[in-house]
Amino acid sequence: QVQFVESGGGLVQPGASLRLSCAASGLTFSTWVMNWYRQTPGNQREPVATISSLGSRSNYADSVKGRFTISRDNTRDTVYLQMNSLQPEDTAVYYCNAVEKYGLNYRPVSSWGQGTQVTVSS
Repeated sequence: QVQFVESGGGLVQPGASLRLSCAASGLTFSTWVMNWYRQTPGNQREPVATISSLGSRSNYADSVKGRFTISRDNTRDTVYLQMNSLQPEDTAVYYCNAVEKYGLNYRPVSSWGQGTQVTVSS
């Protein structure tokens, strides 16, 4: 059974940083492309960042480019999201998932974890 456990969220002020972690189990982690997503109330989950299976390539949503960095440790089956210069619009629940290519995009392949809440407020 595939599981993702996200952690590292919290309440921070604008301009602060957070590092999210997502521990995966039940899959051969090193063979999967991984995404971070975020969701705000009433909205769909949106992809934030993508990292290739071996970590050599990454892509970001325009809204976070230059501020967020995705990375992974395949020895720990964990993907990370370093978030710098956080802004109130980054407030959301953040999730990770393994993804597969779907046309020009990626789609998640497993059920979702509980996510981790990030709140940016002064």
